[in-house]
Amino acid sequence: MKYIVAIDSFKGCLTSEEAGTTAAGALRGLHPEADVVTLTVSDGGDGMLDAFLHAIDGEKITVAAHDAMMRPVMAQYGVKDDTAIIEVAQACGLTLIEPGKRDAMKATSFGVGEIIADAMARGCRKLLVGLGGTATTDGGTGMLHALIDRLSPHGNFDDIRSVASGLSVTLATDVTNPLYGPDGAAAVFAPQKGATPAMVNQLDKRLRLFASMSARHFGFDRSQEPGAGAAGGLGYAFLQYFNAECKPGADLLFDVLHIDDLLHGADLVITGEGSADRQTLMGKLPFKVMERARKQGVPTLLISGKLSDRNALISAGFADAVCINKTGVSLAEAMKPDTAKRNIVETLQEIVS
Repeated sequence: MKYIVAIDSFKGCLTSEEAGTTAAGALRGLHPEADVVTLTVSDGGDGMLDAFLHAIDGEKITVAAHDAMMRPVMAQYGVKDDTAIIEVAQACGLTLIEPGKRDAMKATSFGVGEIIADAMARGCRKLLVGLGGTATTDGGTGMLHALIDRLSPHGNFDDIRSVASGLSVTLATDVTNPLYGPDGAAAVFAPQKGATPAMVNQLDKRLRLFASMSARHFGFDRSQEPGAGAAGGLGYAFLQYFNAECKPGADLLFDVLHIDDLLHGADLVITGEGSADRQTLMGKLPFKVMERARKQGVPTLLISGKLSDRNALISAGFADAVCINKTGVSLAEAMKPDTAKRNIVETLQEIVS
């Protein structure tokens, strides 16, 4: 038997590596002779840095930066040759800010610029940037200010073009929203970051104004391109000022991992995430895993901490979709790492023969 384990993080509970290691242990307990391949995965959001560093055997760098509330934070990024792997949530992540101290109007991406400046000082000329999980909706203006401060003191936004010259930037994200408007960064994502309806309107106006000024200045406008609204508009700043390219995060990682080769001869793929529903089918990582496996005729089992729309998931191609938690368990109990690990093991023991 050959199993492929590629489970996304159970946000706030287990990392991808923790979930995958737990599942792999359960499978080896059931079939000691089995070939179990465990992959640390991410679609560009939380866990992206570790997933890519596992895949390419890169070095992890720690740098002093600032979080979204401009408090000192030690952030990490990865380096492999002249490539830097940057997970923006390391600096401006929502989970770094206590709920009572979040401020959607003041949250800044300044720390992301500090990480990029450090990577450039180390000679990195290729940036692979994972967009997701931010507390910000500043359109990337904070990041740009930080780069000016670090690399071109007393300069202005025009200097970003020279700073970015010679850089190759790839954005890993599955978000396809534009920068502003009814489907933009403020309208869709800012409420999740604590913004009230009035704040959403104000943030959207800020993004419109920034895009308008940038378009008039440079003579082109990338604010409505897919991905511009990712990570509170950081996607736009990279697209407009760095001429970046957006690619689905999961596909980028799968190509690095050579997952299609790993799938040869596999009998079952096990994937999962914290909460699975119809949105899973909108290009989220478990769906991407299943698509790759289905092309080679390998069935995919989906496990999750919370499950709805099971019939839709199965109709889409999953061999089965199972919630690891028993009916009636409290959210607090289900979110305990030890509970989740135990439930993953028990679920696989029941399903995998």
